[in-house]
Amino acid sequence: MFDTVLIANRGEIALRILRACRTLGLKTVAVYAEPDADQRHVHLADQAVCIGPAPAAQSYLDMDQLILAAWHTGAGAIHPGYGFLSENAAFAERVEQAGLVFIGPESRTIRQMGDKIEAKRAMLAAGVPCVPGTEAIRPGGEAEAAEQALVIGYPVIAKAAAGGGGRGMRVVREPAALDGALKLTREEAQRAFGDASVYLEKFLEHPRHVEIQVLADGQGHAVWLGERDCSMQRRHQKVLEESPAPGIPREQIARIGRLCASACIDMGYRGAGTFEFLYESGGFYFIEMNTRVQVEHPVTEMVTGVDIVAEQLRIAQGQPLRIRQEDIVFSGHAIECRINAEHPWTFVPSPGRVAQWRVPGGAGIRVDSHVDAGTAVPPYYDSLMAKFIAHGSTRHEAIARMRAALGEAVVEGVASTVALQQAILDDAGFLAGGTDIHYLESALPRWAPPTGAKA
Repeated sequence: MFDTVLIANRGEIALRILRACRTLGLKTVAVYAEPDADQRHVHLADQAVCIGPAPAAQSYLDMDQLILAAWHTGAGAIHPGYGFLSENAAFAERVEQAGLVFIGPESRTIRQMGDKIEAKRAMLAAGVPCVPGTEAIRPGGEAEAAEQALVIGYPVIAKAAAGGGGRGMRVVREPAALDGALKLTREEAQRAFGDASVYLEKFLEHPRHVEIQVLADGQGHAVWLGERDCSMQRRHQKVLEESPAPGIPREQIARIGRLCASACIDMGYRGAGTFEFLYESGGFYFIEMNTRVQVEHPVTEMVTGVDIVAEQLRIAQGQPLRIRQEDIVFSGHAIECRINAEHPWTFVPSPGRVAQWRVPGGAGIRVDSHVDAGTAVPPYYDSLMAKFIAHGSTRHEAIARMRAALGEAVVEGVASTVALQQAILDDAGFLAGGTDIHYLESALPRWAPPTGAKA
């Protein structure tokens, strides 16, 4: 058991974790890099510790500083949020060795799921459908890879085994291009992840990105909390998410959800997690598992009423899962729009100081944000300023409420993606539902104002 949690993150997720801790009567320790000294969660926490200068490598990614801060303040647990060290097995292991609680899965599980080949092997053993592909292709294994690619069928995609975030991936459409693609992917994988292992998978041309949220206590209990459609993305970065996924039969979702929950029990999984799938031609294909809370978790919270972060904390304290599958009721539809400090059409970051900030409200609207008028958006970190979440009894109502919310928002001093989100919600393809992961990039030229026009 622990009574104090160190929040090893910043921005809206740090504030989100702090609020969940307060609802459970837990004390909090905020850590911050020098540019974040005035962030809201820093002032609200019971204690706050500066852990270094602006560069993340010298602050939010400094394992020694984080563990020392926990010891110094008497924190018994560390919540990593998302990003930074949240899926770093070495950090989770360091936390465990320090006698602290890592609020998430055990380090061995993070390591297993972080290796895409090992993760796929575990999913196949659990009966979870996967994209057809190979085991790891070692240097010198190009001839064998060519044979396997023919069996899989072109096009294929070469991927880094330790990859993520869209890095270390290359589509190969014909045999003549395979050797060069493997070489380039291996080099990129080594630079990005320190691991040159690569593998091949069948490349799906027009898939949707659909993910299943799970909670498991590591004591033999697990539940799935529905799905999220995250297909509206650019360069593998999500822009808008919704639940439920339009047009996918509920019985098919339930079948995949049960498989995911069963896989968690088989693995002894502990905490919150997300199984990510590609969905094409009526089939689900596992691609990876995120062993942390997701940016888009509020979408699931809105349709289930389950506080995912609070459940993470309870599970980390050793409590058995309080809810069973039959307790979960899915209600209505929810949509989340990410509001970033970026140019809405080029996605160029726009650091600076927020001059005016007015967030929406009203029935069915939730805003997760750490920003106020006067808040600085530094150039060193992710540019997410807020998440607007709208819930309605139907998808139509959720969209209508989100349109009203975006129209009410005021962001001045930095560029924002509000205009992009408004364009998405007015688009006929999005309104019809079921767009694939390539849709946003193909639609952007239609939405962007003429060159020289005001964004």
